[in-house]
Amino acid sequence: MPRMVVIPPGMDFSYVTIQDTVEGEGDLKSLIGSNRAQSKMNLPPIWSEIMRFFTNPHKPTILALSRPDPKKNVMTLLKAFGECQALRKLANLTLILGNRDDIEEMSNSSSTVLTMVLKLIDKYDMYGQVAYPKHHKQSEVPEIYRLAAKTKAAAYGLPVVATKNGGPVDILKALNNGLLIDPHDQKAIEEALLKLVADKNLWLECRKNGLKNIHRFSWPEHCRNYLSHVEHGKNRRSTSLLEITPIAEEPTSDSLKDVEDISFRFSTEGDSKLNGETEPAARQKQIIEAIMSRVSSTGNSNNSYFPGRRESLVVVAADCYDNDGNLAKAFQTIILNVMKVVRPGRIGVVLLTGLSLQETIEALNSCQVNIEEFDAVVCNSGSEMYYPWKDLMADADYEAHVEYAWPGENISSTIPRLARIDDEEENDIVECASACSSRCLSYSLKTEAKTRKIDELRQRLRMRGLRCNIVYTHAGGRLNVVPLFASRKQALRYLSVKWGIDLAKVVVFVGEKGDTDYEELMAGIQKTVVLRGAVECGSERLLRSEDSYKREDVFFQDSPNIVYAEKSYEDFDISAVLEHLKVS
Repeated sequence: MPRMVVIPPGMDFSYVTIQDTVEGEGDLKSLIGSNRAQSKMNLPPIWSEIMRFFTNPHKPTILALSRPDPKKNVMTLLKAFGECQALRKLANLTLILGNRDDIEEMSNSSSTVLTMVLKLIDKYDMYGQVAYPKHHKQSEVPEIYRLAAKTKAAAYGLPVVATKNGGPVDILKALNNGLLIDPHDQKAIEEALLKLVADKNLWLECRKNGLKNIHRFSWPEHCRNYLSHVEHGKNRRSTSLLEITPIAEEPTSDSLKDVEDISFRFSTEGDSKLNGETEPAARQKQIIEAIMSRVSSTGNSNNSYFPGRRESLVVVAADCYDNDGNLAKAFQTIILNVMKVVRPGRIGVVLLTGLSLQETIEALNSCQVNIEEFDAVVCNSGSEMYYPWKDLMADADYEAHVEYAWPGENISSTIPRLARIDDEEENDIVECASACSSRCLSYSLKTEAKTRKIDELRQRLRMRGLRCNIVYTHAGGRLNVVPLFASRKQALRYLSVKWGIDLAKVVVFVGEKGDTDYEELMAGIQKTVVLRGAVECGSERLLRSEDSYKREDVFFQDSPNIVYAEKSYEDFDISAVLEHLKVS
């Protein structure tokens, strides 16, 4: 029996009404007269935005909806449409290619695609036959499909033409509502589109099949499939375990004599243990200790200890800023209290902060705390990781990990323009050179500056093909732009894996509010301790707009993994809570 099963993804069809499934095709004339005047009812704004491109909006619409990416093959589609006069007489073409303000401000790949689209429309003189609106909202996507359905098109339960490579093969096999083609064969694209638009019987059959089978991709069906395969796996579990026979192991060296060869015993069958196998955490500990004993015996270690020996971690992630964005006294108090309780040994200490490395060093010096007492220091909102016990050496592996797809200096001038509200002064957001690094673009904000919230700014960046992680810190007085894979929470997970420490044995100290990545630190299986009064001013006002998701959507505030201090951070007994959480 295969150990891997492919289950179709779940989708939400709650926005599909009964009327959508029975309405006739090609009935735009009932809504729009020959002079484009609306009759009886107001049309959705996105309909008007699309139809303004067409000389004859009543013709069937071929709809292509994707991001402006070369891999989406939009140019071949345009060439196929432009060179097939029969197809152009029968149909219009609608291209929904993300959102844009100025093509020149977009990423190189997106800009190239959109420029080529405009050139091809001009080359084949397809004005009046191709729509390419600049903007659409996610909530308007169903309306776009409805418009296509009104004109007898290739969407919203209707026929599709898709690539014969990858996922669409399985989708069309289930829905039986379209044709598969070689995406690089322009002639095949022409023929498939023309066949569906011209052959009414084929079109109706594909539409009928699509509406009949679409439930296979609903969330209820997805859950039923998932639970069915889980139940099947449980029923065959005992039988499959009996079929596994022990494999003779080769002798191990003295330094690894206590480490079992786990390569033969790795199982996906739950928590069962074969041949006396120990728990995963115990095996991990044995491996680390054996490797370290070998390192010590060969004299290759120049360090007095190795963090991999830690059994648990205490993490300070309280964003202690005052109303002016300066580091508050609470930071010093929390650091000193933690250091009094935690001593080198089984428990390690990590600092997660939005400060730069230099600012972190200065802050710890003011506390009269030696930075070398920390196992790791993560700065600039998770974009940099340093090991004080290695002379503040940066983690090269972490750097390589977060560097992926990082646009870096290419967006340094774009960020202030996108973050600033349209009518605000240009000098409201300026680069903070002293806090910038190769993986963090840092900007200072004036106290009275009005800037876009995280969710809106992230959307504007994605519209331009720029994927970054953005964090407001220093009580909203600074904006850190870091790689997409960099964050304080991801840094914590990275250390957990690198050092072999279960996240359930990690205790994170935070305030009642903080930087805009605060909520990420609250969610997860780690233990989180919320210190009362530790943070005077946070940046949460810049996190999301009113109609966005809520805090309770990110983490459960009554989670057993979250401990709320009854006393203020000054009087809080850290040793008692560590003992209660069984990490002392």
